Amino acid sequence: MKQLCIYPKEVAIILGKSPTTAQTLVRTIKDALGKTKHQALSIREFCVYMDLSYTDVFNEVNNITTEDGLG
Repeated sequence: MKQLCIYPKEVAIILGKSPTTAQTLVRTIKDALGKTKHQALSIREFCVYMDLSYTDVFNEVNNITTEDGLG
């Protein structure tokens, strides 16, 4: 089964940020979306907020390699 949510550790890796900065960013996005503390942030919500390719981020989070070698 594929992972549909994204967590600060993965955000830190994808964006090349520190874990603390990634945690702050996830909290900021959740606040902007009106999510409470116990609600998860989906990969799609993260990508829309950050204007990133959903496919690229989804593949990176789920360790999927594409034919072009990216991801």
